[in-house]
Amino acid sequence: MGAHRRPRQRATGGGRARTAATITLAGAATATGLGGGTGHADPQPTAAQVRAKVDKLYQEAEVATEKYNGAKEKADAAEQRLEDLRDEAARKEDRLNSAREALGSVAAAQYRSGGLDPALQLALSSDPDRYLDGAAFAERAGSRQQAEVGRVRKELRDIEQLRGAARVEVSSLKSRRAELKRHRETVTGKLESARRLLSRLTTEERADVGDRASRSAPGPRESLSASAQAPNSRAAAAVAYAYQKLGSPYVWGATGPNAFDCSGLTQAAYRAAGVSLPRTTYAQIDAGRRVPRSELLPGDLVFFYSGISHVGIYVGNGQMIHAPNPSAPVRVAPVDEMPFAGATRVV
Repeated sequence: MGAHRRPRQRATGGGRARTAATITLAGAATATGLGGGTGHADPQPTAAQVRAKVDKLYQEAEVATEKYNGAKEKADAAEQRLEDLRDEAARKEDRLNSAREALGSVAAAQYRSGGLDPALQLALSSDPDRYLDGAAFAERAGSRQQAEVGRVRKELRDIEQLRGAARVEVSSLKSRRAELKRHRETVTGKLESARRLLSRLTTEERADVGDRASRSAPGPRESLSASAQAPNSRAAAAVAYAYQKLGSPYVWGATGPNAFDCSGLTQAAYRAAGVSLPRTTYAQIDAGRRVPRSELLPGDLVFFYSGISHVGIYVGNGQMIHAPNPSAPVRVAPVDEMPFAGATRVV
């Protein structure tokens, strides 16, 4: 094989390429050393800039969290519908088997008496499609046989419809689960970016990111006062629950009893009061009567940002209880801490 190889030739451009590379590197070195600082790395962000970026990431993560919560609610509903369809199909299959057994008894009697009705032969076939296509044979059966055959025919059709509906729900469920995965990746990506930024700060600076609201913990008197001012007993019970959960950690997607995200806290509070709220902020805002900010009462749900991505429970005196973000637990905070978007009184 060696005899067929071309003799190795010195590339005439190789020297020029190496020379150009050398000049380029030398020029880069000159620019770095003599270019008046143009090669310096970007300055490190200040603590205030890091806090601003972290806040933005947390807000974006919360938007994605609410989308995740909405997709999960729909996925759970699709899964429940699928389970219901399967249960109903199983019940109908039991009834179908009973009807076929009844026809089998009639067929056995006819066989002993010397003949088997064509309609019974068809109904007892292992091929339902053939049975349905040839249903006209049922007209030849007697009244009792015809009723039994008709019952089998109906059960078969019902079962086929249920199976078709189940196939639709399976497709929907797959789509919802893919959507859940996308939102989960968005949330975890935003939170990881925030964590990396926070790691650049000192311990004191990191604590400041999660503790810029009032540091004084409310006592039993504040809780009782807020509950007493609530417009109804359900709102009072929701406020009392929220006070009990102060200090609970923020966990995205959580609805209690020991951890919450923002809409998970409000849902759990009203669930404790016997009221079922939707899962997401953008659905909860329509779960009652809108009230202006000037007429807020304890128990009202207060919403923030233009996309309605955050919610808290108003407790009076311009304060709310909310689950802020992973940097802070459930706590009391001023309503004007974030851009106010609206309020709802749950009725």
